[in-house]
Amino acid sequence: MAEYYDPETYPQEWNYLQPGTIIDHYMIERELAHGGFSSVYLARQLNDQMQVAIKEYLPRKLSHRTWNNAVIAHDDASKVLFMRGRALFFEEAKVLVKLKHPNIVEVTNFFQANSTVYMVMTYDYGITLDKILKNRIFTLTEDIILTIFKRLLTGIELIHANQFLHLDIKPANILIRPGFDPLLLDFGAIQQFPSAPKQIHTRVCTQGFSPTEQYATHGNLGPWTDIYAIGASMRACLDYKIPVAAVDRAKQDTLKPAAKVHHHKFSDTLLELIDSMMQIQPESRPQSIVELEAAMDWGSG
Repeated sequence: MAEYYDPETYPQEWNYLQPGTIIDHYMIERELAHGGFSSVYLARQLNDQMQVAIKEYLPRKLSHRTWNNAVIAHDDASKVLFMRGRALFFEEAKVLVKLKHPNIVEVTNFFQANSTVYMVMTYDYGITLDKILKNRIFTLTEDIILTIFKRLLTGIELIHANQFLHLDIKPANILIRPGFDPLLLDFGAIQQFPSAPKQIHTRVCTQGFSPTEQYATHGNLGPWTDIYAIGASMRACLDYKIPVAAVDRAKQDTLKPAAKVHHHKFSDTLLELIDSMMQIQPESRPQSIVELEAAMDWGSG
């Protein structure tokens, strides 16, 4: 039986691996980011002192870290979900080790320690697109938008060619490196396609970027699902805000077409393409990345 967990008295510093902690062949330097399912650390390889990023499976609603850094489920009721999530995290790592592309985060190693799983990735310098939008760090012109997303599409095309869907494309998961070179991050929602007709999907949805079929238990997921998220991310670059959620649009579509809102600021070709990618009905969107790349074959990049 898992030990008793009281969040009121639980030391908050135990949520993260402390600087100087050694796991496997790496030393933790500091925390970089954390979410509901994981934490990411800047670390250094002990053999050559090269910096890497290490992602740790730590679903905070299901588990916690003990005094000796072991990650365990809060209680017996949480253990089944914790173990299932850990297995999926491990599968994600195995997939990413095989997917090598300059615009996809590179996983170099993965291992088990502290009763959880770790993924080692190359550490890239840049800033995520959501922070660029939130802080308006620079103006996103049509040339810049095309440069970013045309390069990103080449990585997503490889993912789809290996019969996987990312299912969590959004500005927060797009790192912008020097030269407006994008890097797609966080494959925690990745799934194979086509799936079995009666397969129940694990729903990982991000408001504003996930299409309607992703919310449905038996939704028909395919390349068009990621294409909606790409279109929504591009729309965010025009509006500098998160688009209206697809499930709300399905009830009453209050999102004005980009072709009307930004008519005098961007080309009709770009605006009409974004509107087509964000169609509520999956069959009304471009159906593949190859089709989308052909439609985007103009401008810079």
